[in-house]
Amino acid sequence: MKPLTDQEIRAAFVNCTKGEAKRLSVPRDLAERPWGDLDFFGWRDPQAPDRAYLAIELDGRLVALALRCSSAASWQMRRSMCSMCVTTHTGGVSLMVAAKAGRAGRQGNSVGAYICSDLACSLYVRGKKDAGVGARLHESLTLEEKIQRTVVNLAGFIAKVTA
Repeated sequence: MKPLTDQEIRAAFVNCTKGEAKRLSVPRDLAERPWGDLDFFGWRDPQAPDRAYLAIELDGRLVALALRCSSAASWQMRRSMCSMCVTTHTGGVSLMVAAKAGRAGRQGNSVGAYICSDLACSLYVRGKKDAGVGARLHESLTLEEKIQRTVVNLAGFIAKVTA
């Protein structure tokens, strides 16, 4: 992924107003992110633990989503699998819900998916971050195929949000 600027990220949100995009918390250390290892850029809001955001380039266009995250609960200490990168975690996967774009979102419609709580799917797939013993299932897919699967899964989620 190419490095992104604060302005590019804020302009790419499809499921919140321009005012909300202007007020949301974008990390200040964008220049220090491992852009070469990212298929999408995701982050949690340090001031609002129930909020997360992600940005990905699809078909040459940057798309960003505002997400709501479930709060920590005792059931989350069970082993769960991320629906984007297929990494299993004990307590490290959250239900993330995105308001649908446009009129449907204004009417309260939303779409959810189970995603790595820290949104570091790209790093888990590449083995740059460890989710613990048994986190990565043995697969015959190449690294490129695993990366492609993660991007396709995320693109499918975004398509549901923007439909």
